[in-house]
Amino acid sequence: MGHVQVQFALDDPERADAIVEELLAGRLVACGQRLGPVVSRYRWRGATERAEEWLVLVKTRAELADRVVSAVVAAHPYETPEVLVLGVAGGAPGYLAWIDAET
Repeated sequence: MGHVQVQFALDDPERADAIVEELLAGRLVACGQRLGPVVSRYRWRGATERAEEWLVLVKTRAELADRVVSAVVAAHPYETPEVLVLGVAGGAPGYLAWIDAET
């Protein structure tokens, strides 16, 4: 069974935590971590922007990735949120089995 890490960024830590709680409640992810704040710089509608955001990392099975992305996008306040799925090449067997059991 394959595993992925889904990451997203958000400028509101409480809302970021609420999204993780929703994903956990739906058993779409096994865990989530909120890192930051981080400073994001990006181009948006022709201008260079800067924002203080929190980066969220969640772990799940690859087969649930599309559902996780859809749930994050639906709950995210940004018009075009950063939501990326990153493949997991390996890991501690017990940890990967735990992800399987919790999702």
